[in-house]
Amino acid sequence: MKFIRFIVSLLLAAGLAYVFNNPLGALPALGKLFNPFEGFWQNGGTKPTADELKLEGIKDEVTVVFDDNRVPHLFAQNEDDLYFAQGYMVAQDRLWQMEFYTLAAAGRLTEVVGDRALQLDRYNRRLGMAETAKKITASYKKGDTALKILEAYAAGVNAYIKQLSYKDLPVEYKIIGYKPEEWAPYKTVLMLMNMRNVLNGGSDDFRMSHVLAKYGADVVKELFPNYPVIESPIIPVGTKWEFTPVPVPPVPADIAAKPEEEGKIAYNIASPAPEIGSNNWAVGGSKSASGLPILANDPHLQLTLPSIWYQIQLSTPTMNVYGACLPGAPGVTIGFNKDIAWGVTNVGSDVMDFYQIKFRDKTMKEYWYNGAWKPTKTVIEEFKIKGKAEPLKDTLVYTHHGPILYNHAEDNSFSKNVPIGHAMKWVGHIEDNTDLLGFYYLNKAKNYDDYRKALTYYKAPAQNFIFADNHNDIAITPNGKLPLKWKEQGKFILDGSNPAHDWQGWIPAEQNPTVKNPPRGFVSSANQFSTDPTYPYYLGWKFAPAERGLRINERLTAMQQATVDSLRSVQNDNFNVEARRVLPDILKILAEDPANKNNVAYETLARWNMRNDANEIGPTIFERWVKELRAWVWEDEFPTKNTDAIMAQPTRDRTWDMIKNQPNAKWFDNITTTGKVETMQDIVRGSFKATIDSLTAKLGPFNTQTWAWTKVKSTDINHLGRIAGFGRQDIPNGGGPGIVNATSETHGPSWRMVVQLDKEWPKAYGLYPGGQSGDPGSPYYDNMIDKWAKGELNELLFMKNKTEKSSRIVSSTKITGK
Repeated sequence: MKFIRFIVSLLLAAGLAYVFNNPLGALPALGKLFNPFEGFWQNGGTKPTADELKLEGIKDEVTVVFDDNRVPHLFAQNEDDLYFAQGYMVAQDRLWQMEFYTLAAAGRLTEVVGDRALQLDRYNRRLGMAETAKKITASYKKGDTALKILEAYAAGVNAYIKQLSYKDLPVEYKIIGYKPEEWAPYKTVLMLMNMRNVLNGGSDDFRMSHVLAKYGADVVKELFPNYPVIESPIIPVGTKWEFTPVPVPPVPADIAAKPEEEGKIAYNIASPAPEIGSNNWAVGGSKSASGLPILANDPHLQLTLPSIWYQIQLSTPTMNVYGACLPGAPGVTIGFNKDIAWGVTNVGSDVMDFYQIKFRDKTMKEYWYNGAWKPTKTVIEEFKIKGKAEPLKDTLVYTHHGPILYNHAEDNSFSKNVPIGHAMKWVGHIEDNTDLLGFYYLNKAKNYDDYRKALTYYKAPAQNFIFADNHNDIAITPNGKLPLKWKEQGKFILDGSNPAHDWQGWIPAEQNPTVKNPPRGFVSSANQFSTDPTYPYYLGWKFAPAERGLRINERLTAMQQATVDSLRSVQNDNFNVEARRVLPDILKILAEDPANKNNVAYETLARWNMRNDANEIGPTIFERWVKELRAWVWEDEFPTKNTDAIMAQPTRDRTWDMIKNQPNAKWFDNITTTGKVETMQDIVRGSFKATIDSLTAKLGPFNTQTWAWTKVKSTDINHLGRIAGFGRQDIPNGGGPGIVNATSETHGPSWRMVVQLDKEWPKAYGLYPGGQSGDPGSPYYDNMIDKWAKGELNELLFMKNKTEKSSRIVSSTKITGK
């Protein structure tokens, strides 16, 4: 009996040893993870960098100075060493984040998290980011400036990776159970492809095609105009176009493909989200207290931990620049140097179009184009899935338009003999490899001419590049590679068989809209329309709603003797321009109903100061009500859910214009009800009651605490990989998607920066909602969030040289070659 117990115990021990030291499916080896000497217990905080590092690949000595926010200030004698050191330092703090982004862009998340990521990976492979990144990387030639920068950066990342044992790995590697791969220029290009997708990877083509098919061109023209009623464009109205336009392609007789069972395909294409938005502006010396420009930028993106951005100073004998970079990409993306400052916001022009493709048969080897059958290109993609022995294969089909994202043949939803697919034409697929150089030359720029030269290198995603210098010049340029289209091209699904529907070329880069030193004394953008309709080229029919741009321009127009704090106050502006526009009209309708006389919700809105401040109740009611009101007006005729043919809905601008100026429009009637024709007044009152009912059901009876805007909005900054416990929830703040302080539940200002230019040395301020470190146990992981939530800024330590003294310097490291 003892012998049997011994054998059983031995087998059990062996089994446990196997379980704890080997991965089980998608689970990591638990023994390693919980090992007190090597496992996650070792990830308890930011480890100090050694006083001296000897790294193979460094040519001359590099000095790294760390300030009190753990921002590294790099001083190198040459650019190769500079970008090597940048790669090393960023990897030291953000290695897992860098790899996660590249795995996502390449469609390889299944390799580390299992088949739960399969649909996302499959979509991203079909989107073609990895394929384009490979082509861009292969196009670099030996000796190219961009390639030299990328290789130096990759060498620095790899120098850090080579030092790592399991004990030193970021905790996410241990939890998920994988090891970092070697970095390469290809991975940095993938990082940039990821930003192309985040900023320009959406389309309403299917939704608009469903509208056109059901209601016809007249309704589209009435409800979906190409320019809003109220707008304050980025390039001020009245700006002269100092160029002779190139010919624009003629509008063909048919501007859309004939409907061919598009149906549920629309669910799979993300709609553009311009309200995520970003802001930037610069006031000229005529408006500032110092007599020189001040520039501000706050790009609005998904709020994550680790933070999207990483602060750094990069200095060589020919360059000294400070700002925020993307982990995984060399240089500074948004920042300043001694003479200039610059920032970016997303343009949001229509650069993703879908083409309806008719295949010859289910093999999809040929498709109909220009009166003949044209061969497709086929690529077999392999998905390695963690925990599964056999990889999964997927066949990707390419046309001359681009990849087939979805087709009826493969999902068996077609009912005709000829299968239909949809090919995507996307500016993200352009193989121009100079985007990196755009920022490289901005980092070194000294004046307006240098700024303009730098922009010639930048292609995608199109950005509103704002600029200011200490020569008292300010400027803004919606810049990037923009397709030359006929009016409304790409508003609907295009006919993939008709050559007239192809993109016919590009808007000349020098004819991208721009303005320098406008009479109003400032330049600004908030993702609204780039220009008024006098611009000779079609950029798209839908941009971010006008409210943020209107408010910024109102504030800056009134501003005199501006200071850094003046611009910071605009970044934190919570005034609700949409409420100012629509609330008086809809409150009048409520006031006519005797039931609202003692209605506390109605009285709260009537007294509200129209500011989305954290502790106000007004925005809680208003923001929920306007969503409910728009749904009551449009959801019956233009459904956005529970149907195979989801549709776009008219914009907020068009909705509020209709309420004000077309109160008898037929669209107010709810076609799903029988025996009654609803009026605009019915819709306003009914949606208000529904709003209060839903808020009460969710929050309880009206209460100044539980109904406070900050509690209801509940801004969360979650871990990038959604690992529980590694994020911050319920961060107290105001704002909202349509507010200048565009802080919503999960998105908001990902980096706030204000720079006061000076003839001698600029003063700059900034922070982001997180910290420098990617280690959840580090004090520098989320140390800036509380200040960010209050709208405060840190003064940025911009050092003139490596010997400069400052009480904020915490430590320094010398890096030399082996």
